[in-house]
Amino acid sequence: MRFIADFHLHSKYSRATSKDMEVETLARWAKKKGILLLGTGDFTHPTFFAELQSKLIPSGNGLFQLRKGDEGVRFILATEVSNIYSQGGKGRRIHNLIFAPSFEVVVKINTKLSSLGKLSSDGRPIFGFTAKELVKMILDISGDCLIIPAHAWTPWFSIFGANSGFDSIEECFGEMSPHIYAIETGLSSDPEMNWRLSALDRITLISNSDAHSPNRLGREANGFDCELNYQDVVDVLRKKDSRKFLFTIEFFPEEGKYHYDGHRQCGVIFSPEETKAHQYLCPGCQKKLTVGVMHRVSELSDRQEGFIPRHAIPSIHLIPLEEVIAEGLGVKVGTKAVDAEYDRLIERGGSEFHILLDATPDELASFVPPRILEGIIRMRQGKVSIVPGHDGVYGKINLFPEEKEESESKGQMRLF
Repeated sequence: MRFIADFHLHSKYSRATSKDMEVETLARWAKKKGILLLGTGDFTHPTFFAELQSKLIPSGNGLFQLRKGDEGVRFILATEVSNIYSQGGKGRRIHNLIFAPSFEVVVKINTKLSSLGKLSSDGRPIFGFTAKELVKMILDISGDCLIIPAHAWTPWFSIFGANSGFDSIEECFGEMSPHIYAIETGLSSDPEMNWRLSALDRITLISNSDAHSPNRLGREANGFDCELNYQDVVDVLRKKDSRKFLFTIEFFPEEGKYHYDGHRQCGVIFSPEETKAHQYLCPGCQKKLTVGVMHRVSELSDRQEGFIPRHAIPSIHLIPLEEVIAEGLGVKVGTKAVDAEYDRLIERGGSEFHILLDATPDELASFVPPRILEGIIRMRQGKVSIVPGHDGVYGKINLFPEEKEESESKGQMRLF
């Protein structure tokens, strides 16, 4: 069975999230997006877990569905936890995803974690023990659980982060490393970047939205062709049959907010080479630059850019439909015009992923305005212009760069 899954998101009980991040709204948006399997997020939060127990029922296969108003979407019990600790004389901040096969297992996980930290303080709880101890603790509760390092390259909170991470899976997880089967590449990197590390050849590279609002679902996701049940999905991620993992859906990684190095307060955006030339210091204020994902990948890689491993899972780079519409209309995302056009296109096209991935240009031409259709075609062809993201600032992507250049040129002539 072919389907798309987004495993990593947050509930309304996490910091800086929309009040609409609850399962009914998430299911409606997942249907709009074309996502069939969705992570619940935040099952460690007591209030949200109580909601999950009251609003979801088992599907009989380790997955869950809405008790009322089923949208055809299935949920997998998932959460993210933060481990902040010292190791090797350095502060570490590691985020990990946890998948669980049942409410009963989650109860045991939450009971154990509640004795080690405050679960109600945030949807993503913080603990002072090591990531290695987390893996052992969870697998001692149930060997059917899966632990996956989240947004693996983000500078501040990840396994390979420049500021608080490690140089290898083994350095982080020690003897528990064989139980790490997958990592989440994050918005600022893509599989192509991760292929440069031979140490990751045994690892499944997954991509998720890390959504904090419903419309962000699926900005990164995963394509499967397996049975829609917990064990089959986990087995695919464990590479028991990687042929059933079809592709990942990716941001253009330059659009991620930590792709390049830089200092946002001074407006400095540097490539790794430029950062080295400036001794890792901002030329404006002489403070230390935030080292981005591209730089960190280059540091740890043992292969040249462009290397493709044997049996590599393909990746598809997309721009969210709302952004394509906004650029096509010449307005900003979140305006009424964009929302209205988005809903119209979804009603005609079935889902966002069908429009962006599967529908032919001739099919799209029957209901998509020409300029928006041109944007979709350019996106599919990778014909985009991007100012890379840096130091927490998202990159600026443009589907019609020639028009922007013409507009800027006219503005300069008027000024002259």
